[in-house]
This record gives sequence, structure tokens and C-alpha cells, in this order.
Amino acid sequence: MPQDILKRNNVRSFGRGSQPMMFAHGFGGNQQMWHRITPAFEENYRIVLFDHMGSGKSDLGAYDPDRYGELKSFALDVVEICEALNLSDVILVGHSVGATIGMLASIYAPQILAQLILVCPSPCYLNEGDYQGGFERSDIDGLIDLMDKNYIGWASYLAPLAMKNEDFPEFTLELESSFLNTDRSIANQFAKVTFYADSRKFLPQVSVLSLILQSTDDIFAAPEIGVYMQQHLRNSTLKNLEANGHFPHISNPSEFIVVLNEYLTASLIS
Repeated sequence: MPQDILKRNNVRSFGRGSQPMMFAHGFGGNQQMWHRITPAFEENYRIVLFDHMGSGKSDLGAYDPDRYGELKSFALDVVEICEALNLSDVILVGHSVGATIGMLASIYAPQILAQLILVCPSPCYLNEGDYQGGFERSDIDGLIDLMDKNYIGWASYLAPLAMKNEDFPEFTLELESSFLNTDRSIANQFAKVTFYADSRKFLPQVSVLSLILQSTDDIFAAPEIGVYMQQHLRNSTLKNLEANGHFPHISNPSEFIVVLNEYLTASLIS
């Protein structure tokens, strides 16, 4: 059974340190999204990379649409990977919905996950009463409908809006390629699971140390959402980045590495 989860999720582990640092990608991505970040931490940490089921080089034949109709199942995969590798004291770096998945995993296994680095997170993308998640339900409906009717057009439309880095068009092309290399039917379901989910009720249950990284001009996670999360997450710190867009680990990896190193060093001292 342990080997099954490692194969299913295309798990890779490397590095010369003992403390595990696990990276969880977001919607439309895969573990390659972290390739600019991991070299900076290989010396001092044990790096663990994986693909969410249905993404990247995960075993598509093992994908169960019923099981993965909720974020909880992705979070339980994270816990199973940690158990299969006998990990403890894990620092989980999660991007976007990968951050939400990491938070859920920390609730299910706080004895395994020690810290969360939440990159451009959002517990709910929908506007609900006084809470402004950034999108009306009709907006998300339209996004999903575009995926159904014109997946290539959807990818070319969304990638530049999410990346927000006109100086380096190769970053946008990298993201668009990741979108296009994802199975369309699985991507459609993951989009629904991601954008219709409301995980706000889980925030008070997160007990581990958390760093919230908020980038600039992010269409998916406005500054107000970062403030909201800090207010509802115990033991959390909010750091505003200069990087633009929803993918600061791609658009400005040097800043990302510096900020993460500073936070981890301060955590060790305290």
C-alpha cells in the first residue's frame, strides 16, 4: 500500500537535509512548478515533490472522480504520502488550492505537519454576503463553461491573467503549457472542486504555524483575502510580496526564496 501512493502521485524525494519540505502545487499545475525554488533548499532540507491525482505524471488510471469530488481526498493523499515516507516535522509549501489542501492535511495530521507556507491562498473564491472572495458564481460558471467549450482558448485566456508578468512571456507560456498538458475532463472537475469550495469553516481548526504569502495584483487572491486568512488562522503571519500575479514562485523566485529563508530562520531562532 505505501508504494501505491508513491507511484500514484509520482512522488520524488531528494536533498541533503533531514527536515522534510513538501511542495503542493495548485490547480492546473504539477510538481515542475517548483523547479526554480527547490535548489535553494536542497542543502538543508529533504525535498518532497508530488503531483495531485489527475495532474502532472500522476497515475491517471487510478483517478476516481467520485473520490476526488472534494478537497478532503487530496488532503488525505498528502497525509498518506507523509506516512509512506515516514515523515514528521514537515514544512508544507502549498500554492493556491494546494495551500487549502495543506491546511486540511494539517487538521487531519497535526502530528506530521509542523508548518504551513500558504502561497496566494484563498479559502473561498465566491462572494458570500460580506465576504468578498473575488468572484460571483456566474463568473465561475462562465470559466467552467469556457473550459468545456474551448479548452485551448480557456488556457490562452487564463494564463496571462494569472501570471501577470509581461516582461517574461516565457513564464506565461510555461503556465499555459501546464494547463494544456492536463487531462481536460479531470481539469474540469478539479476546477469545480477548487472554485466552488468554501473552506472558511476549517480555518479556526488549523493549529500549526502558518506563513501567508500575498502577491501583488493577484486576480484569484486579493489583499483582503490575505488579511481575512490572517485574522482567522491562529499562529499565522502575513507577508506581502512585490511579485505580481498568482504565481510568485515562478514570476519572482529570488524574492520568494529570500522571504521563505528569512521566515524559516526566524522560526528556528524563536
